[in-house]
Amino acid sequence: MNLFRTELRTLAGTVLFFTRLPLPHWIGVVAADLRCAITYFPLCGALVGGFAALVWWLAAAVFPAAIAAGLALAAGVVLTGAMHEDGWADVCDGFGGGHTKERVLEIMKDSHIGVYGVLGLVLLIGLKWQTLAALPGALVPAVLVAGHALSRGMAATLMTTLDYARPEGPSKARALVVRLGGWRLLFVLATALVPLALLPWRAWWAVAALVVVRVALGRWFWRWLGGYTGDCLGAAQQLGELVFYLVVLGVTR
Repeated sequence: MNLFRTELRTLAGTVLFFTRLPLPHWIGVVAADLRCAITYFPLCGALVGGFAALVWWLAAAVFPAAIAAGLALAAGVVLTGAMHEDGWADVCDGFGGGHTKERVLEIMKDSHIGVYGVLGLVLLIGLKWQTLAALPGALVPAVLVAGHALSRGMAATLMTTLDYARPEGPSKARALVVRLGGWRLLFVLATALVPLALLPWRAWWAVAALVVVRVALGRWFWRWLGGYTGDCLGAAQQLGELVFYLVVLGVTR
């Protein structure tokens, strides 16, 4: 029973940290409950993807496919508070403008957005929008759920081989820092892959594509930073989500 309560608080902590959803106060989440919150990152992604899919389904009954796709993306941004998009923009700015580890980390920590961040967001959102609009309508809800879950699972695996790159000091992501492994890693992988059952078997090619993305990002972050930051995880999730949509579109057309 104590283990169940602990994991329930950890799950609640994941939802509170990664979304804007309010939860009952009786759950009693404390800072320590965030330590293993990454365990439920893909599950939280499936929740976000499910909400986006619901918005798409309602919008598609009234509006053209492009508008429905845009509203679904907006729903995901609102539910997460644009946390991962912010990480993507910070990584674009950091690696675009920095030439040393220290400078990259300094730029990424700056709350202001630069040219690289703006261009990165425009290209990212634009490509996701167009890709979702081009997908067969019958697949979009499942693609949204699977894309959000699988991309978060891919991002979480960076925590299996990399250390946290920032020096000691205040950092929002530091509460989540843990070397992912054991049954928690298996749970992350399982919950990331299960939503693929909603899609045609050809969509499994996207898993191979995300493995390539994960390896490339892992090497890139290790080379430049010696590890990862919260922004790196957010950027990995966003890139993984985009790649997933593109691959599914390519294999289902």
